[in-house]
Amino acid sequence: MSAERAVARIDLGAIRHNVGVMSRAAGGARLMAVVKAAGYGHGAVPAARAALSGGASCLGVATVTEAEELRGAGIDAPILILGPLTGGEWGRAAASGAEVTAWTPEGVRRAAAAGPSAPGVHLKLDTGMGRLGARPEDIAALVEAAAATGEHIRVAGLMTHFATSDDTAGENASFMSEQLVRFRSAVAAIRGRFPGAVVHAANSAATLRDPSAAFDMVRCGISIYGCSPFGGDPSEHGLRPAMSWTSYLASVKTLRSRESVGYGRVWRAARGTRVGLVPVGYADGYARCLSPAGAQVLAGGRRVPVIGTISMDQLTVDLGPEGAETVGEEVVLIGARGPERITAEDVAAWRGTINYEVTCAVGPRIPRVHEG
Repeated sequence: MSAERAVARIDLGAIRHNVGVMSRAAGGARLMAVVKAAGYGHGAVPAARAALSGGASCLGVATVTEAEELRGAGIDAPILILGPLTGGEWGRAAASGAEVTAWTPEGVRRAAAAGPSAPGVHLKLDTGMGRLGARPEDIAALVEAAAATGEHIRVAGLMTHFATSDDTAGENASFMSEQLVRFRSAVAAIRGRFPGAVVHAANSAATLRDPSAAFDMVRCGISIYGCSPFGGDPSEHGLRPAMSWTSYLASVKTLRSRESVGYGRVWRAARGTRVGLVPVGYADGYARCLSPAGAQVLAGGRRVPVIGTISMDQLTVDLGPEGAETVGEEVVLIGARGPERITAEDVAAWRGTINYEVTCAVGPRIPRVHEG
């Protein structure tokens, strides 16, 4: 029987491998490993260390608290806070030695207010994402504000973010190219004002899709964890999934035809069958919608369907009338056993979402075991 109710094992060797894959795809550009959101559910500190040892030159986070976590663990690599800051967070960012993102004159001035300890600033341009970033008509004011701070601020980067880099065949497939044109034009106009600035735009999908988008640096997140940024098979890009998520059969019982399982009696046996209970539920990140969506897990190395209503702490599976699985046997929610595997992309398809959400959703009460 498993020593844990459920566990997520993280293959650090896979993260190092994936950083190598993405570095080669980026050509000569530097690679920023994005470890925000607890390393996309994999654990920020171990993921950061593995990525740096695999060749990443810096780290990306979303919040100042995430930057402080890395510093508190003794990681001294360059860190860029990609998200907005407010109030005292500007001073905390400076104290942590992290660089920050700004897209308004006010943001630049807040960064500069730290004086000699002011963090390096990456000026973000909105070329079509429509979220954070200076729009074309606002770039001149942003640049002048940065230049006016003189020695109190260092413009460390010029950046943008793609809205549709993962769309290679849909109606928005060409929009990434439009953003690239806008970004190149803006950079050409202002780069001379900030000769030391690192230019960066590409996320994982853009890095794999268009080498010309690499510029000086790429920002890779989902790919370094071995998930496909396009939602397909990660192995098509040479990526190795880093996370496996397992539990066990806590109960196995035989149901007669028409007997039901779970809340609401939404599933009833069509014939006599064996039903296994797995002690994982939506509180652990295994979404309630997965059962009616046709989700499967591996039990005894074979795919079996998830049945009934997924509850907070438990889910049930149909082992079939001839199933030989017994109490204590391992169940794989994400990962491989023998020739069979369940990927984060499989779970995402059943949920009607993306693999990013699947790994991020694996809850904090699932212990992470980092290996390799």
